[in-house]
Amino acid sequence: MLNDNVRKLIDGRNFAIVATTNADGSPQSSVVWITRDSDDLLFATVRGRRKERNLRRDPRVSVTVLDDANGYDYAEIRGTATLTEQGGRQLINELSHKYQGTDFHDEPAEVVRVVVRISPSHVVG
Repeated sequence: MLNDNVRKLIDGRNFAIVATTNADGSPQSSVVWITRDSDDLLFATVRGRRKERNLRRDPRVSVTVLDDANGYDYAEIRGTATLTEQGGRQLINELSHKYQGTDFHDEPAEVVRVVVRISPSHVVG
């Protein structure tokens, strides 16, 4: 479903904006680090954060990825999210290496990392 240009945007060090829906129907958006597994998008968050709570309640999501060098080159991916706590710390460390070139900073043991996997249903870009 993802074309070569969209894969290139996701594989690069380009930030993504994740849009979810709050319980009252209002929009919520967050800037995240992103990667992919084949055509699925992956990002990490912390259990209890607004986007995580929103996605557990309503898994519909939109992700926009902008080319850091050219904001006119972008992709929007809409789809459905699934969440798991399996591999959360591993993913945030992988993303930290992609975006910062170093291990992710230590977090308290009570911080639970969640992997969000987005299966695309509509792609523009």
